[in-house]
Amino acid sequence: MRLMAVHAHPDDESGKGAATTARYAAEGAEVLVVTCTGGERGEVLNPRMDTPEVRANLPEIRRREMTTAREILGVRQRFLGFADSGMREPLPPGCFARVSSDLAVARLVAVIREFRPQVMVTYDETGGYPHPDHIKTHEVAVAAFDAVAGTSHEISKLYYLCTFTREWFQAMHDALGPESPMEPVLAELPDTPSKITTRIRCEEFFAARDRALLAHATQIDPESGFMLHSRDVERVVWPTEDYYLARSFVPVELPEDDLFAGL
Repeated sequence: MRLMAVHAHPDDESGKGAATTARYAAEGAEVLVVTCTGGERGEVLNPRMDTPEVRANLPEIRRREMTTAREILGVRQRFLGFADSGMREPLPPGCFARVSSDLAVARLVAVIREFRPQVMVTYDETGGYPHPDHIKTHEVAVAAFDAVAGTSHEISKLYYLCTFTREWFQAMHDALGPESPMEPVLAELPDTPSKITTRIRCEEFFAARDRALLAHATQIDPESGFMLHSRDVERVVWPTEDYYLARSFVPVELPEDDLFAGL
């Protein structure tokens, strides 16, 4: 079994679907993370790492962080070779969000032909959040999936990540009680149901996910955000990572508990 996860930046693979990829890798599947950009224009989000030296060498540091995270998860990884767009308008010339989609799709198709995945995972049309590189990653991944359809390199199933849904935040908030840090996030999330079709049990790999996240030390503050909630509570309340089956060339029965179901 071969699984390809297509992401925008280094650290995305560790914050979105990481326990799933670690589980499948541990079970003997080949897992390849494709990272579209090097994260060169990202900010240093961990105050302990925010120094002039780190900012000056951020591209190199983020590649080293990616190598460490990949090793922790037990997966392979490939950079697609495009430059991070950042989020400041106007976007710089030559960045991923502004390059020819045909060029980006061709590069990804070449990796698909080499790796021959049966399953691809990426973001939905929103990108998971409105970063131009995430939206471009969705567009490129779907176009590449379509480009190989009907050929000997056809990918059987395409999934979108359903990460940090309102249901997840609400369940965690209710379980954590008065100490919950989730209320401000819930106040901002729309009250719309998610489109989850597939839930992958992977609570045994949450620790690997967290270690991979922390390996991206420039991007993850260990004392804020996602790192604050109780992992014991999370393993009980929400032991899965969740997906939406967007396309399938094999018969399926929903809901699923395996990305390779039907293969």
